[in-house]
Amino acid sequence: MQSTSYTLSELCICAASEAWRGDGEVLATGIGLIPRLAASLAKMTHSPELMMTDGEAYLVSEPVPVGPRGSYKPKIEGSMNYSRVFLNIGIGLRHAMTGPVQIDKYGQTNISFIGDDHKSPKVQLLGARGFPGNTINHTNSMFFPNHNTRCFVRGEVDMVSGVGYNPSKRTKGMNSKFINLGLIISNLAVLDFNGPSNQIQVKSLHPGVDIQEVIENTGFELLHDNFTSTLSPTNEQLSIIRDFLDPHNLREQALPDRIDK
Repeated sequence: MQSTSYTLSELCICAASEAWRGDGEVLATGIGLIPRLAASLAKMTHSPELMMTDGEAYLVSEPVPVGPRGSYKPKIEGSMNYSRVFLNIGIGLRHAMTGPVQIDKYGQTNISFIGDDHKSPKVQLLGARGFPGNTINHTNSMFFPNHNTRCFVRGEVDMVSGVGYNPSKRTKGMNSKFINLGLIISNLAVLDFNGPSNQIQVKSLHPGVDIQEVIENTGFELLHDNFTSTLSPTNEQLSIIRDFLDPHNLREQALPDRIDK
């Protein structure tokens, strides 16, 4: 049963959990609080076959709650050290949801730096890290807490850290079948790459959001011919999030706005 009172963070967690639906036995990695809770919710509801770690070096049979654990002990069912993680990555048995600082119309993402001058950027960030390999080896979805033109940029991202569907960036023998981008979840909408030639399209708008608001806050053209309203969380989902996955309500520090209908 859908709830009539929930927060934006809870809406985004539930919407983001759909990214893993139907994935099967793959390693679900949510990087950042909202993606982590979304992956955990997916495992506890529609996709129990997902593999999940405790954030250390073990596979767990149920997600580990965030924040202080008290007397809770992770339910360990096997090891998942670095070598096993990279084995899964290398053969495509992983689906990560990341939080890039920029994305462009091709789905190329940036976590490296901001600014046109590569030698002296305006802001130095993490560096490309594992993004290049991850984006050609396994499925990737994305979460943006602030949907605006600084994140959804005009032209290309300042530094291509994650590969997208830009045909000019493909090496010899490489085509789009090597790239598998899933969902984009933002504080305004859910988007995917199912438009013609992998064009980013609006899949659903969050309650109270107008399509014009999404268009104005996106630096590139979005396909928006056929979208719905993002489903409200169910009472079951909210109970799992509030009572088990995030009992300390840390999610509200990420997205504090409430949605009451």
